[in-house]
Amino acid sequence: MEKTMDETIVKTNNMWKQVLDQVQGWSRLNSPWAVHFNSGSCNGCDIEILATLTPRYDVERFGIKLKGSPRHADVLIATGPVTRQARERLLRVYEQMPAPKFVVAVGTCSISGGAFLGCYNCLGGIDQVIPVDVFIPGCPPRPEAIIDGIVQLLTALKSGTYKAPQKPLVVQENWL
Repeated sequence: MEKTMDETIVKTNNMWKQVLDQVQGWSRLNSPWAVHFNSGSCNGCDIEILATLTPRYDVERFGIKLKGSPRHADVLIATGPVTRQARERLLRVYEQMPAPKFVVAVGTCSISGGAFLGCYNCLGGIDQVIPVDVFIPGCPPRPEAIIDGIVQLLTALKSGTYKAPQKPLVVQENWL
């Protein structure tokens, strides 16, 4: 009798765990929270990221919300080339994010180092330090391109076709 009671409790606990995992997955896909990290850019991309939050572009209609803490974020939006000073901070922010975590590199500087490549303090793009899921090119990219990149990531996650960053998504520069 005790064995069947224990089996029932284990089955019930497994069922609740599955339901909670489904709810957590649904909420992450339908309301991703993002944190912004500037690793040494000229602030052009930062201004465009903030423009996506304005009523004109209203990125919150997709459920995306900018948070101040990496411990609450699902998506890391990184701008600028990685500098020697920012490398450790970028790693620390990335490690503080809960799994699953996704990284979006915004702007030419965060992809390749851009105009800062070759400087004594510049290490290159974000992908030199952490894995990147989406590259959004441009100097600076338009808010529509930033929204398109994040929506492409969310669409790939919802359809189940997205895998870890072996081949990152690249947003086309057709927002002129």
